[in-house]
Amino acid sequence: TQAEASLPAEQESLARTQDILNRRRIDLEQAQERRTTGEQSISELPQLQTGLKAAESGLAELESTRQTTTARLGYLDGEVRRLQSLRREVSRDSARLTALKEDEGIYQELVTAFGRQGIQAMLIETVVPRLEEEANLLLGRMTDNRMQVKLETQRERRSGRGDPIETLEINVSDELGPRSYEMYSGGEAFRVNLSLRIALSKVLAQRMGAPLPTLFIDEGFGSQDAAGRERILDVISAIENDFDKIIVVTHLDDMKDVFPVRIEVQKGDDGSTFWIS
Repeated sequence: TQAEASLPAEQESLARTQDILNRRRIDLEQAQERRTTGEQSISELPQLQTGLKAAESGLAELESTRQTTTARLGYLDGEVRRLQSLRREVSRDSARLTALKEDEGIYQELVTAFGRQGIQAMLIETVVPRLEEEANLLLGRMTDNRMQVKLETQRERRSGRGDPIETLEINVSDELGPRSYEMYSGGEAFRVNLSLRIALSKVLAQRMGAPLPTLFIDEGFGSQDAAGRERILDVISAIENDFDKIIVVTHLDDMKDVFPVRIEVQKGDDGSTFWIS
């Protein structure tokens, strides 16, 4: 029959339809799964948005930290360069300080050498005994060895502590014992003065290796008695071979005849005149 003739075609169409239906069913199931997954994702969206905001906040904080760290790194890098520069300066200054300390040591030695305790003290210690010796030789002649001088260049402090004080004390001894120079009479003081001055001149000339050809004695005889003047004249006679010339200035008439050569000066209305006799 006609129906039987179309049955295979219908069966084939049915099979195709059944196949399409099966695929549609699978698609539907997959769509439902996606829908379920989508609905689940939609329900989780607020939580994800919260997490996103937290992540964005953390990211912003990390960016701020990165910027702060970058700035700090730049500052520390500058400090490192500054420290390196300071180290170089310290090295240069240390070398300069070492050189300055060496210079300081040299200058300190020079200060000591040229100070009161250095060459000056050595010279004084060398000169004073010689000066005393020369002065006492002359003073002994003028006083029949009754008087002697002692030069003291140091004295102890009143507290008794510390280094001695630099000074120059002229102590003179006679038959009554040692006394200060200021305690002697004018005539006695003149003899001490004369002996010290001549002695000092002779010592200085000897140390300089220079001649001392001329000795000037200006006044001073007026404070001496006759015996004292005689002794001074004896001293002058005793040392006349040490000098080419000894020039004595005096206003005493009785002293004129003592010296063989005189330059006499007379003051008049028209001025002063002189002659050699």
